[in-house]
Amino acid sequence: MRTIAIEEHFSLPQERQRLKEMMNTPDCSPTMSVTVGAALAVFEKMIDLGEGRLADMDAAGIDMQIVQITAAYFDQLGKEDVTSLCRESNDILSQAVRSHPDRFAGFAQLPMKDPEAAVKELELCVSKLGFTAAVWSGMANGQFLDHPSFFPVLAEAERLDVPLYIHPAPPSKEVFDKCYSGLGEASGIFALAGWGMHMESGTHSFRLILSGLFDRLPKLQIIMGHIGEAVPYCLERADEFMSYGPYCKLKLQCRIGEYYRNNFYFSTSGYYSVPPLLCAVSVVGSDRIILGTDYAYGDSAKTIKQINAALLSQDDIANISHRNAEKLFKLKPVKSKNETSVPVLTSA
Repeated sequence: MRTIAIEEHFSLPQERQRLKEMMNTPDCSPTMSVTVGAALAVFEKMIDLGEGRLADMDAAGIDMQIVQITAAYFDQLGKEDVTSLCRESNDILSQAVRSHPDRFAGFAQLPMKDPEAAVKELELCVSKLGFTAAVWSGMANGQFLDHPSFFPVLAEAERLDVPLYIHPAPPSKEVFDKCYSGLGEASGIFALAGWGMHMESGTHSFRLILSGLFDRLPKLQIIMGHIGEAVPYCLERADEFMSYGPYCKLKLQCRIGEYYRNNFYFSTSGYYSVPPLLCAVSVVGSDRIILGTDYAYGDSAKTIKQINAALLSQDDIANISHRNAEKLFKLKPVKSKNETSVPVLTSA
């Protein structure tokens, strides 16, 4: 069965020096130290958009990657730097896609610190470079994307019919100081993959809904990683209290849960156990979940094993492994190159 993985990372070779400099500055925060350190540890894999990456994909049974640049530190940079990096990374990624159109597709990285430039970059990437999705990490200019300044970017994404992937990023200094500091070496990872960045991203998604964004842009599609950033587990209670509970004062057109089932997709990136996957399938349905491996940070083979171990139906597996991605990213259905050689993604 065909496998299409999203949240697959790359980096620009020249960014190694910037990352080292950020790591070595006296005021490098605990979260930035962990973020940059993790990127440097897998940097050789991330800059490879050729034979090495393809070999890793083949070994894990991944037919196609939807690739995105590692950009969790972009909001720490100046507006001009971010805009320049986005432009350069989009050109390089589009070249890799043209070189291997059956193995790679790409997320256009948007310079959200400059919303006007982001609108132009998105239109260029879709109309000229062939991208069918875009990505940004965390907040921009210290604001979640429900801030009015970002509405033109989101409206352009809906107009162009391309989804936006909101990837996690380190929490703000204020949030870190209040919630995660004072724990020594544990503070950095606690604020990131251990807990904090998932809570931050889940909050981001709720803010988009509660702002009324999807009543204004009902066709806009948002992707979140890590099987929904804890949202599936919490959604029933959130739906109860914010959709129709005694304290609800909202004037939204739909219930909270409906927005997640109509306007959001969740990738499996970074999760390798069965219970979170089964929770998400039961809450939002298999037609809202897409395979993701978090390459090069994550283990692609473990992701495949997780889906096999879940004992889902063949229809659910097909949705997660390739159907949803083909529909969302407008990919041509093709036969898996691994179908006869790698025994993955078969239901019981």
